[in-house]
Amino acid sequence: MALMQIQNIEKRFGGLRAVDGASMEVRQGELLGLIGPNGSGKTTLLNVLSGHLAADSGSVLLDGKSILGLGPTQLTRLGVLRMFQMTRVFNRMSAFDNLVVCGLALGLNEPQSYARATQLLEELKLTPVMYLDAGQLSGGQRKLLEFGACFMVPPRIALLDEPFAAVHPIMKETMSGFIRRRNEAGQTFILVSHDMPVIVDLCPRCVCMNAGKVLAEGTTHDVLRSAAVIEAYLGEEAAEEQDHV
Repeated sequence: MALMQIQNIEKRFGGLRAVDGASMEVRQGELLGLIGPNGSGKTTLLNVLSGHLAADSGSVLLDGKSILGLGPTQLTRLGVLRMFQMTRVFNRMSAFDNLVVCGLALGLNEPQSYARATQLLEELKLTPVMYLDAGQLSGGQRKLLEFGACFMVPPRIALLDEPFAAVHPIMKETMSGFIRRRNEAGQTFILVSHDMPVIVDLCPRCVCMNAGKVLAEGTTHDVLRSAAVIEAYLGEEAAEEQDHV
């Protein structure tokens, strides 16, 4: 069953069509990979889905109800949460307080927020630094902290934009394990990543965008073997070579 239906989304910046009629479905409980070369429109589409940009046309349905045009606060209350490529945390607050504040903002009471923050810090292996200011943490630790903030109240759908970028391999394993466990428990994700081994490992199905359009969708294995997708990433000659393999 489709949790989110994205239909013919367009977003223009002057004469540039950053998203050009993109359509896809996100099924309840799935971990959908969203891939494509730089400039293909992936982040712009996530910005539209999370209310940070207004689409010029198209529709987005959540549980069959239109959510296009709602702002980030309204969408957060509906359970659409976004993790940005550039880490956003409160640098002058402790890691623990970062999560507690997010929990309170999402409607938890103080004891619930304390308990949830403690649980997430342990699961994300941040307990040893929980009372340090977030600005004192490494880049990977701040990324994990932001990741935890998205799950203080489990969202209906989590939009993850390059969560593994510039993250230490050990922390990447922690994050990917967290995603896998949450997905196995029924959490829905859209995962944008250039890390193809992670996409293959985590995402049974994926969508490839190029030049603002959906270029291919299906099982991750089939999409990555598509000549059109190989050409988009590596050029026409690579696609022709693949055809002869």
